[in-house]
Amino acid sequence: MAGTASSAKRWLPLEANPDVMNQFLWRLGVVPGEAECSDVYGLDEELLAMVPQPVLAVLFLYPITPQSEEERLKQNDIKQGPSDGVYFMRQTVGNACGTVGLLHAVGNLTSEIKLDEGSFLEKFFKTTANMEPMEIARYLEKDTEMEVAHSEAVAAGETEANDNVNDHFICFVCVNGQLYELDGRRNAPLSHGPSSPNTVLQDAAKVIKGMIAKNPDSMNFSVIAISKKVGDY
Repeated sequence: MAGTASSAKRWLPLEANPDVMNQFLWRLGVVPGEAECSDVYGLDEELLAMVPQPVLAVLFLYPITPQSEEERLKQNDIKQGPSDGVYFMRQTVGNACGTVGLLHAVGNLTSEIKLDEGSFLEKFFKTTANMEPMEIARYLEKDTEMEVAHSEAVAAGETEANDNVNDHFICFVCVNGQLYELDGRRNAPLSHGPSSPNTVLQDAAKVIKGMIAKNPDSMNFSVIAISKKVGDY
């Protein structure tokens, strides 16, 4: 939620709470019967099997530490192949990473998730479809409707919001057979190799396990899956 935001604007952080995120997404235009966020209680196969299927995207909240920053900067210097077809935006608003993570998820799932016609999200993705990542970030900065919706979602959380935080949301999605890590603090999408819509949760879990292992002194991690709603869970 903290980060290298380049604008003076700061929001209060969004809670890692599936109920809050669901209400937020539904208010912005995701059809309620289409997709739903849920907690991932652990990363072993037994607990992953309890997550509603099919999983479309995974959000990961982790603490920013010297180790995680060193890793991010190292990876930023690695030359990546093309990431055609990936919806990606930078983050310039402080503490907006929860909202940016949800935008990354839905922005790469517009063929899988129905959006209400004329809704905020439908208009947002149509308007920003051909923008550069930093252009999208600047567009979000000026969007008062999103800022109000974000503030209302923060107020609906169970814990008192505090803008002095050092945790950060990122998103994992499968696009064109590759698992991408989407982080508004990075310069570009980061590919973690082959994946598929059927294995995106397991593939993301492997990457997340590696990130957790590099920060053994921290316990403040949360994983949230966004699943396609198919009948009753």
